[in-house]
Amino acid sequence: MGSKNKLKRFKENLSFKNVIQPKREKLIVNDFEYKGKWGQLFFKNNNPIVIELGCGKGEYSLELAKLNPGINFIGIDIKGARFWRGAKTAIDNEIANVAFVRSQIELIDKIFSENEVSEIWITFPDPQIKFKREKHRLINLNFIELYMKILIPNGIINLKTDSEFLHGYMLGLIKSTDFLELIYSNHNIYNNSGTPKNALSIQTFYESKFLKQGKPITFVNFRIIK
Repeated sequence: MGSKNKLKRFKENLSFKNVIQPKREKLIVNDFEYKGKWGQLFFKNNNPIVIELGCGKGEYSLELAKLNPGINFIGIDIKGARFWRGAKTAIDNEIANVAFVRSQIELIDKIFSENEVSEIWITFPDPQIKFKREKHRLINLNFIELYMKILIPNGIINLKTDSEFLHGYMLGLIKSTDFLELIYSNHNIYNNSGTPKNALSIQTFYESKFLKQGKPITFVNFRIIK
């Protein structure tokens, strides 16, 4: 993407009512106006809140919102020029139950309060295969403990990826802890039965690309017991 297009998208994001771009300084000092009040102040309802971490172009958040009008969805990514596409499509199609936040994932507990989020989706994250990059995996224990702070009791986390490595890593973490409970796991969701509908009914751009290359798509979801 050219720099001119990026600048244009950044500018348009500023005018989109479904895009929130809090300053890092405000988040760090817990001065974010929507924390604990997303339903009351932003969505103007008491519907459950589901978030997608590293949402990219916002495709999954957008499609989940279409399929589940009684749930509020929030896509989070630091790259605003990417989720511009999802935000613009939502506005053009008057999809009111989806929003996008530009922020680092490690500040997630500054964006939401305790028990404010019902479910988390993580779709096709960078697997960060090298050992020294483990701290950057969105499903390492440090991140999961962060997610525990904002999820409701028995809140669910979904991981959809083309990385067998990341899938196996997640299963290993679940087995090694006493606060994660496996709900469903599949190494090739399109060649097996029983996969949750929301994992099958939506395909991102990259997912379609991976499928054309013959890569199996894996899925695991689990609940956090607290």
